[in-house]
Amino acid sequence: MFSFIDFSFLLNRPKDSKPKLKRSQSFGPSSASGIKQMLLEWCRSKTIGYQNIDIQNFSSSWSDGMAFCALVHSFFPLDFDYNTLEPKNRKQNLQQAFTTAEKQADCLRLIEVDDMLVMGDRPDAMCVFTYVQSLYNHLKTFE
Repeated sequence: MFSFIDFSFLLNRPKDSKPKLKRSQSFGPSSASGIKQMLLEWCRSKTIGYQNIDIQNFSSSWSDGMAFCALVHSFFPLDFDYNTLEPKNRKQNLQQAFTTAEKQADCLRLIEVDDMLVMGDRPDAMCVFTYVQSLYNHLKTFE
């Protein structure tokens, strides 16, 4: 049995009108906060099991260099011994992470160690986010 399909709505539509398309939300985050959240989740997933790591934001969570070291170490575990690092040795930690990322992943230093030290316990979130985003782009090729 066949049923009749009414296409009369096509005849009543003005010639210049175009169908309205909606952007799909299924292809990932569309907002800046969604992108930041996705990047934080990626960092957390890569640093599971590392001591002295609690990645909650793009500022204080990175200030002692341990999160940078853990992230880089998760890709290049033979380049340095993460277990010998201590949060109080900020300068050493930051140098280790930035140097290894530059050497092994060709990730340029978008943050200088001295700048991170001057910013103290609350480094500029946009600076850290920008560098972590660059790390993501470089490290993803090693997954």
